[in-house]
Amino acid sequence: MAFVKEALKQLFRRPATLKYPYEKLTLPRDFRGRPIWDMEKCIGCGLCFDVCPSGAIKMIGKGLEAEIKHYVDRCMFCGQCAETCPKNAITMSEEYELAGFDRSKMLYEYKRDT
Repeated sequence: MAFVKEALKQLFRRPATLKYPYEKLTLPRDFRGRPIWDMEKCIGCGLCFDVCPSGAIKMIGKGLEAEIKHYVDRCMFCGQCAETCPKNAITMSEEYELAGFDRSKMLYEYKRDT
């Protein structure tokens, strides 16, 4: 009898899932999506590279000549890079639809405008 009672109760409730990709979930306030570097603020200290536990950040050069490569396929979106940046040059975006078949599209390069 408990099964019938539970089935009838669930019959009049809204579904717990969304019809993704047609319906999007509202993201929580501190959501950690893809990290994005602001090269205007970046001083090239290398702390983001040092603290990245998955090795998703590669830094070429140091200081103001530094270029940053971010491998999204290696990133675990922990936010350590954004947390340790002394100039707040790294922000965690709300971008989370990052799956793909081509690994070359999962590499983001950040360079300074000269």
